[in-house]
Amino acid sequence: MIPELGQLSLILAAQLAFLMAALPLWGVATNNIRLMSTARSLAVCQLLLVSLAFALLTSSFVLQDFSVLYVANNSNSLLPMLYRFSAVWGAHEGSLLLWVLILSIWTAMVARFSRSLPIEVVARVLAVLGLISLGFLLFS
Repeated sequence: MIPELGQLSLILAAQLAFLMAALPLWGVATNNIRLMSTARSLAVCQLLLVSLAFALLTSSFVLQDFSVLYVANNSNSLLPMLYRFSAVWGAHEGSLLLWVLILSIWTAMVARFSRSLPIEVVARVLAVLGLISLGFLLFS
């Protein structure tokens, strides 16, 4: 059940990244403030979903859930807790998930600390970050 929840949260995060790439740019093109302002909330929601997926994968490693193929291939029952935790990003899928998490944190920080910038600039920046996030999410 835990891996399925993580997969679902990544799928939802990819959909939010698509919306974050499309809606603000559409708002800039049509001069619609409401569409441009959706970028900030979409960035925070994407961070929450990616954080949930990373936390669920980490819990699979910590709890030694060997029914998850990624855990079975990159961990064993004799690993100490520190190594089980760091094994999360030890292979391809986990390291990409860590990159997406860091990118989502950065995107949410841009959304949070860009209040002094014009909304058109923020919408364009967050749309580009959403497009990059979408690429990483689709690849991972």
